[in-house]
Amino acid sequence: MALGRKIGKTVAWIIAVLIVLIAVLVIVFLTFDWNRARPWVDDKVSQAIGRQFEITGDLKVGWQRPPGETGWRRWVPWPRFSAEKITVANPDWTKQKFFATLDEIDFQVGILPLLAHDIVIPSINLVNPSVDLERLKDNRDNWTFKFKQSSEPSAWNLQLHDIALDKGTIAYADEITKADMQAVVNTLGQMVPIGDVMKQQEAASQKSSAQMVGKSGASKLNQQVDKAAASEAAAASAASAAAAENASAPNPASVSANTSITTKEGPKPPVPPYGIGWSVKGKYNSVAVSGDGKVGGVLALQDAMRPFPVQADVRIGDTHIAFVGTVTDPAHLAALDLRLWLQGVSLEHLYPIVGVTLPATPPYATEGRLVGQFKADGNVFRYENFTGRVGGSDLNGSLTFVGRKPRPLLSGELVSNLLQFSDLAPIIGADSNASKAKRGDTEKQPSSKALPTEEFKTDRWKAIDADVKFTGRKIIKDPALPISNLYTHVVMTDGVLSFEPLSFGVAGGTLSSTIHLDGSKEPLQGRFSTSARHLKLKQLLPTVKTMQSALGEVNGDAALSATGNSPAALAGTMNGELKTLITDGTVSRLYMEAAGLNVANAVYEKLFGKHDVKINCAAADFVATNGVLESRVFALDTDDAVINMDGTVNLKTEEMDLNIHPHTKGFRVFSLRSPLYVKGTFKDPHVGVDAGALAVRGAAAVGLGLLNPFAALIPLIAPSNNKPLPCTQMLADMRTAPSAPPPGQKQNAKGAPGYMEPGVANPAAASSSSSTGAKSVKGANGGPARPAVSTPASAALYRGS
Repeated sequence: MALGRKIGKTVAWIIAVLIVLIAVLVIVFLTFDWNRARPWVDDKVSQAIGRQFEITGDLKVGWQRPPGETGWRRWVPWPRFSAEKITVANPDWTKQKFFATLDEIDFQVGILPLLAHDIVIPSINLVNPSVDLERLKDNRDNWTFKFKQSSEPSAWNLQLHDIALDKGTIAYADEITKADMQAVVNTLGQMVPIGDVMKQQEAASQKSSAQMVGKSGASKLNQQVDKAAASEAAAASAASAAAAENASAPNPASVSANTSITTKEGPKPPVPPYGIGWSVKGKYNSVAVSGDGKVGGVLALQDAMRPFPVQADVRIGDTHIAFVGTVTDPAHLAALDLRLWLQGVSLEHLYPIVGVTLPATPPYATEGRLVGQFKADGNVFRYENFTGRVGGSDLNGSLTFVGRKPRPLLSGELVSNLLQFSDLAPIIGADSNASKAKRGDTEKQPSSKALPTEEFKTDRWKAIDADVKFTGRKIIKDPALPISNLYTHVVMTDGVLSFEPLSFGVAGGTLSSTIHLDGSKEPLQGRFSTSARHLKLKQLLPTVKTMQSALGEVNGDAALSATGNSPAALAGTMNGELKTLITDGTVSRLYMEAAGLNVANAVYEKLFGKHDVKINCAAADFVATNGVLESRVFALDTDDAVINMDGTVNLKTEEMDLNIHPHTKGFRVFSLRSPLYVKGTFKDPHVGVDAGALAVRGAAAVGLGLLNPFAALIPLIAPSNNKPLPCTQMLADMRTAPSAPPPGQKQNAKGAPGYMEPGVANPAAASSSSSTGAKSVKGANGGPARPAVSTPASAALYRGS
């Protein structure tokens, strides 16, 4: 018993001592001036981060009941730490003194988890945190810290559940991207589900689309989106049915717009709600930036496999970018899956934002799904099944961006079901000055110039490679323009832009070109190869009623080269050959008679109907020398007339000096068959009768009329000339492929064929030379030159195959 009492007293004394000791420690802990520990804390943190850390305000420690605990654990108080006026210094080269400042930080730490080496912090409250981010041109930045590394792994594990922000600010100044931006970050008043944010962003983006492409365009875009969604839903339903029949087959990945993600590996956790909001303003690449958005709370970062919600609605200059979606493992940016909206004045304005070279366009609005994977060997992004409006045209397709070396690659296929032909004008700078000003181009098209003078932005062509196919299934245009559809395959490699091919449906046939523009050279070097096949005569002028009975086809080839940094400059240095041939066909007699200025017959046809005239052959052979097109052969032979043309077209000055010589076949009365002229410029052409030749005929008629009234008819009588052009020789010559020298070299001169020389094998031309004073068409030096660049041609192509 005595031993029991002795042990009891001992235990009682021990418990009493412990109680007293705990009481003393609590009293000391509560009454201790923790500001004395600030130098020690400052020194330890500064050593850990490699920057000067300092607490200039109060450092306090208190005790509070733990949040969320039950049972006896709720009686174990947790320490609550708070510190005021904290600063983290910047390197000495920065403009701002501090990297970060904080008015106050406070947090609780769980006591019992410390026994298992777990530091559990339910929440950290940050009051007015401010962070300054800076980067210089030499790539030095102030956000890279030299943390003190331990040789052994830490035995402690940190668990941070949440962060509460009260007006956090972030400043970002970057000399490389020319960025100067300020962001404000706040904790949202309540958690917001991703589905609600998606609906809000849809409405905001639809309103923005209407501002950019008009209400009608936005309405059509919504219809496109609904149609695409219905098609996607049908495809998903079919895939699900197929998967149900064959459970072993993996399901294609699909993303819900609301709360969850399903992949072939199985379902993933629901998308957590948004917890933090942000706004930004400033400049990026010297362009104004403003916007806002939301991200998930810190708790959503705990699981790297759990999708982290992000949302943004940002305007950069005249470009509007908005997205709602998720990021996988945001700490390491493993992948992203977003619904993306883009609107802007021109697609080319995306270049300073994302570094992707795109053509100049009218205002646009697009909507689609952007998925991406961040990889060490190159990030991959896919803008999948997007729909859009570009000007008055629809645009649909998918694009893939691969961040490979030495240049990224943009590839994909685009389709426009209804393409406004005028929407293609900005691509080559052929839009109006008002349109140029709207898309930020300061260079104006001279009022006297028809060919576009806006220069290509070749400095951007080396930033990215491209392999994109584009189809315009139906072209909406002026009724007089005989173009029906468009297909092109755009390839850009190391500064060389190629269209392989650029093909239009024209007048029931095709006009196809292969174009190579080498933007790595200064000036740009261009090579062009064009072929026209099966162009129907009656469809070339679809609005002219008298042409609707015309038969026959137009075929042709061209090989050209040039140098220059704009379409006008390229045209002004053009060298090469163009050949065109009209095969057997018919055309309205009215056009033939009008061309011969047989006034009486033209009136007769107008009053009493019209008949058709058979075309025996028609050929045109032009040579381009330093931008000057010269007619080497231009002849049209029908049963009623032979028409020749000579002269030049100067593509550099855009001036024309052409003479057309009609020769009547058969006996004609009241024929004023005088030469026509086409002069002036492309913008201001002048077409008329050779006044000199007509005056001679008129004076002769008046003079003879004074002597004998019947003699006055002599100058107006066209004698018969039944000798046709040598069509066989012309056709054979047209089958020879056109050629062009390398870019920058002058085209070797070639003389006109022998059968076009007056008095040799063309009596009609000889008659023209003697009776009307027409110029014979000769080459500068005569004789064919060996072609340096040629395009393949086949006789079968000219026989209508």
